[in-house]
Amino acid sequence: MTLMHAYRGRIRSRTARVFEIMLFAALTMLTGCAVETPDPGPFDVLIINARVIDGAGNPWFRADVGIRGDRIAAVGALAGQPAVRTIDASDRVVSPGFVDMMGQSTTVLMTDPSSAESKLRQGITTYLSGEGGSPAPRSADAPPVDVQGDAHQWQTYREYFGLLEQYGIPINVVHDVGLTQVRRVVLGDEDVQPTVEQLEEMKALVRQAMEDGAVGTSTSLIYPPAIYASTEELIELTRVAGEYGGVYFTHMRNESNAVLDAIREAIEVGAGAGVPVHIYHLKAAGQENWPLMKDALALIDSARSEGMDVTADIYPYTRNGIGLGSFLHPRHYAAGTGSFLATLGDPALRADLQREVESTSDWENWYRHVGMNWDNVLIVSASDAVDPAVINRSITEAAEVLGTDPWTAFFDLVQAGGVSVNPQSMNEEQKWLALGAEYVMIDTDASPVNPETADSSHPRAFGAFPRVIAKYVREDSVLSLEDAVRRMSSMAAQRLGLHDRGFVAPGMAADLVVFDPQQIRDMAEFGDGAMRYAEGVDFLFVNGGLVIDRGELTDHAPGRVLRRGGGS
Repeated sequence: MTLMHAYRGRIRSRTARVFEIMLFAALTMLTGCAVETPDPGPFDVLIINARVIDGAGNPWFRADVGIRGDRIAAVGALAGQPAVRTIDASDRVVSPGFVDMMGQSTTVLMTDPSSAESKLRQGITTYLSGEGGSPAPRSADAPPVDVQGDAHQWQTYREYFGLLEQYGIPINVVHDVGLTQVRRVVLGDEDVQPTVEQLEEMKALVRQAMEDGAVGTSTSLIYPPAIYASTEELIELTRVAGEYGGVYFTHMRNESNAVLDAIREAIEVGAGAGVPVHIYHLKAAGQENWPLMKDALALIDSARSEGMDVTADIYPYTRNGIGLGSFLHPRHYAAGTGSFLATLGDPALRADLQREVESTSDWENWYRHVGMNWDNVLIVSASDAVDPAVINRSITEAAEVLGTDPWTAFFDLVQAGGVSVNPQSMNEEQKWLALGAEYVMIDTDASPVNPETADSSHPRAFGAFPRVIAKYVREDSVLSLEDAVRRMSSMAAQRLGLHDRGFVAPGMAADLVVFDPQQIRDMAEFGDGAMRYAEGVDFLFVNGGLVIDRGELTDHAPGRVLRRGGGS
């Protein structure tokens, strides 16, 4: 009952807004009349002959959409009204722009601006940045970041957001504060617990980030040093975010054999801090663990039925992405990653580690999750210390390139550092189950990627959102198009507190995507074809500005930093 009281006001405000949108859509469909804001003159853009999917889950309806400035001004029968530009949708769908629930880095939007195209061509107009790490806070002695030839320092989100706005971005971004980042600033990378004074310092950093506009805290609890944080530490830090209406976002402590315990911990953090919980890329990795997906969803359903606000997202692929170093037990990194890697050339240590990986399962053992077969581990990126010929090859194939055996290749690659891999760890059934849950959204779990400057990538960086429509709507009939759009727009916007986005209705932000529902598709594939742009998005509006026009990328940068509460 206490939890219900904590969320009642928030639920009421969201429900009221959604009801207004649904009522508006019903009136438009029934009467055919335009519903619009007060008329200050011609539309800047008028989209006619559209099939509108409003984002609320309603059936599509025929209507025109008028835009003035950065807002949707009218929806209804508008053909013939004055407009600076009229776009004939020709029976294509007009829907809210898609919201990526975990899109990783935003710094890359400044350091490599062309990378944004990988998200824009998916119809993504807004993404949440961060996991355990985040661009702020930073320590005073952190190295400067080169942004287009200029060196920049920042410590707070206020300073960082100013930089993003100074350089200009074509897509909206939202940020959480990574508790790994907070831990590193105060405690470093080692397995240590904060003193009372250090915990207060960490809480102050979270408070500053929330006051600057972060939407909550985030964790990545399988990676050092985040793995060393206790549940109590997470609760104390997230309680600060709760004072500002924040959410606890988490890459949980386990996504395989102990996934149920990990969900229980996530719920414990949310309950203890008095905040909603959102689980990143929910999965049950490892063939022996696939049946746990049904139990995981049932556990979340149970928590929700008891009044706990818990949601989740998935990406639509059966390979995940992870650092190759995560194939070794995290306890080996307790003295710091650098210290451990310096010892990894010892043959005796390698033999001990191999035996541990092959024979134990008291941790998230990714080697077991891929069937103890290096053929199922695809290398997608690596540091400059690694032969680039191993990119887009399995560990087995990389060993052949390097002229050695797979285990030696594995240890050599881990020691070189910076190697990311895509293990084959999931099945399609768990994706279908997740999409049957009303509270599951979509993410890419990938930063923007420029194919001209990156070696390779997980295909989700280029195709996750179109793939939902191409596979789970058109091919598998798991979702209706309207429900897919709802998950990719309004549901995600509401989770992030962006209450003026995610719906096609007067007064809402003009983040809109125009696409052919029969043609939109992902083109990226694992291996050499991983960096192919998605197809089928004909027009994309961000805050009323066209960033894709007749299928072509423009040079407009109308994106904004969206701060907690929906402000910019």
